[in-house]
Amino acid sequence: MDFLHATYLALFVIICIGFIIGSIKIKGISLDVSAIIFVALLFGHFGVQLPDILQKIGLILFIYTIGLQAGPGFFDSFKSNGKNLVTLAGLVIISAALITFLSITFLDIDKSIAIGLMAGALTSTPGLATAIDVTHSPLASIGYGIAYPFGVIGVILFVKLYPKLLRINLKKEETDYEEQIHGHYDTISRCNFQVENEGAINKTIEELRVRSMTKGVISRVMHKGEAFIPKKETVLHKDDYIRVVGTDEALRRVEMLIGPKSDVEIALGKEYVVQSYLMTRTELVNKSLGELNLKDNFNATITRIRRSGIDLSPNSTLRLQIGDKLMISSEKDCVSQISNLIGDNKSKLSDTNFFPLTLGIVIGILVGGISISFGDSFSFNLGLTGGVLIVAMILGRIGKSGNILWVMSGNSNQLLRQFGLMLFLAVVGTKAGATLVETYSQYGIKLFLIGALITFLPMLIAAIVAKMFFKINTLTLLGTLTGSMTSTPGLAAVDTMTSTDAPSVAYATVYPIAMVLLIICAQILGLLF
Repeated sequence: MDFLHATYLALFVIICIGFIIGSIKIKGISLDVSAIIFVALLFGHFGVQLPDILQKIGLILFIYTIGLQAGPGFFDSFKSNGKNLVTLAGLVIISAALITFLSITFLDIDKSIAIGLMAGALTSTPGLATAIDVTHSPLASIGYGIAYPFGVIGVILFVKLYPKLLRINLKKEETDYEEQIHGHYDTISRCNFQVENEGAINKTIEELRVRSMTKGVISRVMHKGEAFIPKKETVLHKDDYIRVVGTDEALRRVEMLIGPKSDVEIALGKEYVVQSYLMTRTELVNKSLGELNLKDNFNATITRIRRSGIDLSPNSTLRLQIGDKLMISSEKDCVSQISNLIGDNKSKLSDTNFFPLTLGIVIGILVGGISISFGDSFSFNLGLTGGVLIVAMILGRIGKSGNILWVMSGNSNQLLRQFGLMLFLAVVGTKAGATLVETYSQYGIKLFLIGALITFLPMLIAAIVAKMFFKINTLTLLGTLTGSMTSTPGLAAVDTMTSTDAPSVAYATVYPIAMVLLIICAQILGLLF
């Protein structure tokens, strides 16, 4: 195997084999990209080593792109109504950190291995990156590799067995969740009306002040058999038909203002089109939908926005991001103008400007190197991982400064993140592989049991607290637990148990908090010993 000692060949062989193994699924479970570290452990055991600089480059790219993506969600989670969910996430992470602390103190586990166990038990690669950065030891990746398999399987088993063991009726939980969601918002529906009231005849929509008077929105008007999207200057004539979208109360007010309800169908003509547009114009980043003013400028209506695989409900305060897909209803004549405004350039979306990327990383490294002293005996700094992560989150939240666009498209972010992660896992795995046998002979099965305990006990504590004090819906609780454990496979398992979005909403709320809190706990543990 001497030829494998060529750095460039060994690197790509490890990554290639890792992807092959990672793509293998057993009962729907796979290691995915994390399989690279297990392959690297084997290669390291046989003496293959990779340059340290590759580890640093991989770590920086991975943490920075994670921060860019997590930034908006992290800050938004503090503004939402998810205080209970965030509390549970904190409980999970702090419980895991406490068990890790006790294992170091009373079980005589090496600090680097113990912090790696915590990262593996919570299936957190950023946690592993922080552990290695803080401890300056490859032993953390051994702990990670030992705890990771049960970290994946244990979360899935817990969320699958929890409702069965407690005999929870998930159908009832779905119904309760739907009622809770709709209880906060009046149901939005649509209805057609015939223009008959004398006070509405020959008046413009602007003069009638339909939006402010009724809270309903006129989306279509039909005059003499021809339907069209109205403008504020549109005049309503006797026996015209209009379609209005709004709450039941809004529709009742429209009926009083305009005229009786009607079953007449109002179908838009061939001169209208509903089309998807890709947001690629950098000048529009952080601009709100209200600032676009598509209704007045093009008589167009945004029906929904798709961002990172999630459909968002449009409102005037929602701010645009690169890569957003806007579904817009408009006249055919306005399509090219709207396209020019939005950008709608797929090739531009694939372009990545490396100046903001490198500038952000430089700022992150500098911030991470700043030390804060507490007396003469103790000083603290964010380190490479913390500095890059926090700066990336702030820049991801800001989005744009002058002509500098900090954020990047989802595809570009994912590509750089995967590339960085592959480099990082390959290097740390080969380093750890050199001492793998020695470590196992020293600790035996004890490390596996500690890793399983760090996975299982925090989830159990959080579930008990949620049941006793927070009265959280079971589906929301399961999503919170998978997000707190940063377990995407766990979320996938919960999603198969329900048709609602309760688990995914909870997961998205707590995941950024859990990820950042885990990194902070790993750094604190690294400083304590």
